[in-house]
Amino acid sequence: MARIDAFLKLGLAQGCSDVHLAVGVPPMLRMNGDLMPIKFRELADTELESYVLEVLTKNQQEKLHAGHDIDFSYVSADGGRFRVNVFRKSTGYGAVFRHIPGNVPTLEQLKVPAILTEFCEYPQGMVLVTGSTGTGKSTTLAAMVNHLNETRNLNIISLEDPIEFVHPSKKCQVIQRELGTHLTSFADGVRAAMREDPDVILVGELRDPETISMAMTAAETGHLVLGTLHTTGAVKTIDRIIDALPADLREQTKGFLSMSLKAVVTQVLIKTPDGRGRRAIFEILVNNRAISKLITTDQTHQIASQLQTGRDLGMQMMDQALMDAINAKEVDPDDAYRYANEKKRFHRFVTNKDLVPLVDVGGNEKLLNG
Repeated sequence: MARIDAFLKLGLAQGCSDVHLAVGVPPMLRMNGDLMPIKFRELADTELESYVLEVLTKNQQEKLHAGHDIDFSYVSADGGRFRVNVFRKSTGYGAVFRHIPGNVPTLEQLKVPAILTEFCEYPQGMVLVTGSTGTGKSTTLAAMVNHLNETRNLNIISLEDPIEFVHPSKKCQVIQRELGTHLTSFADGVRAAMREDPDVILVGELRDPETISMAMTAAETGHLVLGTLHTTGAVKTIDRIIDALPADLREQTKGFLSMSLKAVVTQVLIKTPDGRGRRAIFEILVNNRAISKLITTDQTHQIASQLQTGRDLGMQMMDQALMDAINAKEVDPDDAYRYANEKKRFHRFVTNKDLVPLVDVGGNEKLLNG
């Protein structure tokens, strides 16, 4: 058994989402969004290096020694599955182990808006799940794939870095391919997938212009493409895609987005009122004729108003969703306040008044800690 498994076992017993190992500090656990040290000595550089090298293959060790970060899946001696990133920094090695639950969650278990189930039924087009790192994008996509796997007869090709949730084929054939192991790039994976009779292509991350371009092509040619972007809102997602591609393709990209982008789901994780868990809260864009026109006429800044008025279509702004969750007592209002865009609307719910800005006699905010 690798020595690092002891830290992973402790983390799982505590219910953490991530185990952090770095030189000069004790091992740390991510507990409901907060990073907490465990009772252990500070890790020395040679000690941590020996821990890390025990779980790497020879090829991974060579890549790490060449100065590259390493991403891979790891199964501990106790059967826990983790997504791992190993890196080098000024003081030595560092590693983050993110726990991947053994069972793929359902959309119902995640308590996602019902319209996400409808997104799975699209015959073609692109559906994007976005958000910052660690907001549960992969979990939401895994639940969507699981829904398809249990309800339809399809060929699903999932391109991941690395493979996280394992999907045994049920009604669907689910083919999971890993970057660096089965394919050299996401773009190459999408290109190959289109020759493999897919119904659904999942792209782990639209991280570069070539991948975005290939995913757009797949969505335009009769496939449902699911993917992620590290963007923090529906409007920012559309702008990011337009800006990512060369200027001479700008009009073509806007045309694609107006016609083939079906939905954008942006999510954050907010602590529950008891502080013992976190709940995903969603901003949702459903593309319609009005939004398509705003995209093609360079008026994406007006899309927010469409989200506010499109609730009957399943759309919602992040602030709307946060406010609904507070009123339903599903989330901690202090944590929700931190993620709100128009924070003034949330002042009256905040219990920790240190988060609220100071206001002078003229009604101007002078300081904002949140």
